Amino acid sequence: MTPASVLCLLLILLVPLAAAGLALINTGLGRSRSAAQAMLASLCVMAVAVIVFALCGFAWEGFAAGAAHTVRLAGRDWNWIAAEPFFLRGRPLDGSPASLSLLLQMMSVALAALIPLGSGTDRWRLGASCASAALLAGWTYPLFAHWVWGGGWLAGLGVNDGVGHGFLDAGGASCIQSVGGLTALSIALILGPRRGKYTIDGPPAAIPGHDAVAVLFGCFLALLGWLGLNGAGAMLFAAAEPGRVVLVAVNTMLSAAGAVLAAVAVTTVRFGRPDSSLCANGWVGGLVAGSAACAFVAPPAAAAIGVVAGVLVTFTVAYIEWPLSIDDPCGAISVHAAGGLWGVLAVGVFARFPDNVEGQWLAQFVGVATLLGFVLPMTYSLNWLLNRFYSQRVAPEGERHGMDLHELGAGAYPEFVTHTEEITQF
Repeated sequence: MTPASVLCLLLILLVPLAAAGLALINTGLGRSRSAAQAMLASLCVMAVAVIVFALCGFAWEGFAAGAAHTVRLAGRDWNWIAAEPFFLRGRPLDGSPASLSLLLQMMSVALAALIPLGSGTDRWRLGASCASAALLAGWTYPLFAHWVWGGGWLAGLGVNDGVGHGFLDAGGASCIQSVGGLTALSIALILGPRRGKYTIDGPPAAIPGHDAVAVLFGCFLALLGWLGLNGAGAMLFAAAEPGRVVLVAVNTMLSAAGAVLAAVAVTTVRFGRPDSSLCANGWVGGLVAGSAACAFVAPPAAAAIGVVAGVLVTFTVAYIEWPLSIDDPCGAISVHAAGGLWGVLAVGVFARFPDNVEGQWLAQFVGVATLLGFVLPMTYSLNWLLNRFYSQRVAPEGERHGMDLHELGAGAYPEFVTHTEEITQF
């Protein structure tokens, strides 16, 4: 392996820390009586996503310059899906760029599968979440990722139509974050709100998370994971030289920093003091938004992207909860869908290239339109069909007793039970 390949491999090995961070955030923002189920669901959906992606997902995604199916329209060939063998047959795992891309994609699809768990917190059955993860890893993610990273038609907009450099996304703001966030929106709509969240006439009731420390610790882990994700993605998908990883890391830090400070400022103005959960969402939203442009912008632009993301996430969390009446306990829709879409557009706004090519904003806009006009209806339809055959929402008694007791038979914190009869005897 070359030194560049070794560096890329080390960066990829940091990515599971982002998954650990998201798992802690999702768990901490839910109820305490569903904490163990939330963590187990995180492990299970990651496992399902990795196996299904290896079985068939990578066959649909492939890699740039690999075998693919094309459609000829208007005198041009448009690459729409890869044609690799199933279950990685014949794929050399030797440290080559293609094998490193495969490893990063396995980490990435696992990360994308975690995102919908945030919107389904406290009411999404373990088996249903695994089935949904299989749909995401087996079809939704690899199809769109092929269009962006596998030499597909979005990446080819520059060559075929002269639209900028084609759709660009170095770290996965579209393929991972937006796809996962739009799936989270679909799950929230299908499951409906938690019981007691909305009344007939009044505003939504506050259901605070049970462990702010776990949420904030998850933010630190997410930063480390994102440094690896953006650095490896820039090398593999944006042809960044190893030395440029320093710029990617600086931009990742600045985007997160700008976002969390913006969230602190907004919540202080609105509520009189900072809100820890919204600030945590702002931090991750900054990481999400900065992913697409991390290899293409200067540090001041990365900080600006983060500031906008922090403000955007803070306000969209409230807007989604009310008046849209969509119950998203962990802010997954705001952080990953809204933040990811903004990050994709930010490439067209802030990126500058040595050849001064024009039209990059249009390529990014086409990508956003594809996510909203095609990926969202597709992922909603797949999960809607799944819900027809296998109910995704837990039974009412399960939600009332807690997901831990209902699905696992034991709570996450049994030693915290207060025995009132014993206390009153003293």
